Amino acid sequence: MSIAQNKKAFFDYFIEDKYEAGVVLEGWEVKAIRENRVNIKEAYVIIQRGEIYLIGCHVTPLGAASTHVRPDAIRTRKLLLHNEEILKLIAKVERSGYTIVPLDMHFSKGRVKVQIGLAKGKKQHDKRDTEKERDWEREKGRIMRAHNK
Repeated sequence: MSIAQNKKAFFDYFIEDKYEAGVVLEGWEVKAIRENRVNIKEAYVIIQRGEIYLIGCHVTPLGAASTHVRPDAIRTRKLLLHNEEILKLIAKVERSGYTIVPLDMHFSKGRVKVQIGLAKGKKQHDKRDTEKERDWEREKGRIMRAHNK
């Protein structure tokens, strides 16, 4: 069940590989995410000291949050992956010029997961080609529907 998607990532990047990562969250964050109060459009992923972190993911706290907890809406959240996957990602990012972007936040067996993608940036002409392709597919669908009537 998808919670939030980053559709902009598919427009700005070529997604080469996808990984599913767990997220270290606080209790109030899980409650807010269950209420769909999350945005990952401006988020990105960095690697520090052999660990992977999600930065810029905005989780809006609920109004009834606990009084003794100070909610920070855009704090840095650690992502959980197997060590082999982390090493593979580090190698690709450092050597091949890839970047890691969050694609989707969803529930899997009651836990919040983030699908991250190993991505290569698109040039401006690639973005225009993608736009033309999308427009042509849409137009083709219209023509087929009009023809079938």
